[in-house]
Amino acid sequence: MTAPLRVLVVDDQHLVREGIRSLLGLSQEIEVVGDCADGNEALQFMTAGMADVVLLDLRMPGLDGIATLDAMRARGLDIPVLVLTTFDDDELVLSALESGAKGYMLKDVTLDQLLGGIRTVAAGGTLLQPALTDRLLRAVARYPHETARGPRLEDLTDRERDVLRLAASGWSNRQIAKGLFLAEGTVKNHMSSVLMKLDVTDRTRAVLRALELGILTPGENSSTEGGDRDA
Repeated sequence: MTAPLRVLVVDDQHLVREGIRSLLGLSQEIEVVGDCADGNEALQFMTAGMADVVLLDLRMPGLDGIATLDAMRARGLDIPVLVLTTFDDDELVLSALESGAKGYMLKDVTLDQLLGGIRTVAAGGTLLQPALTDRLLRAVARYPHETARGPRLEDLTDRERDVLRLAASGWSNRQIAKGLFLAEGTVKNHMSSVLMKLDVTDRTRAVLRALELGILTPGENSSTEGGDRDA
């Protein structure tokens, strides 16, 4: 039997933490190892290697979500973070993704959706929930990109766009390979090429950049529902 994924819940609202803990407790594939009211407490858990996935609120007193992500990066804590947010957090979500979060979900998601999101980021995937994509896309457009020569739609091959589209839906390399009838190594090569052409360092930033360029369109990257997200 596969060991349960160890999840750390970080939110300043006690009732929210208890609600998430209770919901996740219904699943045998999840073990909630702790719930923290701010980033300082959460960093202690993460430094001790006690979590596989972090569910992170952004607006907290003390060390907030963005500062927590920045502190994780500074300490070399490579633990997948899934942001739980509300509708008015789109620019904060963008900052979180730029700071290393692997995706985001709304706080009113169902248990199945939340479990799917946890599996996705735990397997190295990216999760951008469609409900916020339109707002997030507008926020992305207000931020200048780092590259001097911006990539163009034609820079990506048809196959690279297919791989990126499925990656945006939370598919792992193994699932993409199966879906497109390719070798997993070929998928990895395509993804590496996408990152290079879009001048980004990971899948999350690739999806954001593709949304900005129109390579992906809002709603095209659906949330994860059902199915294991194998690495």
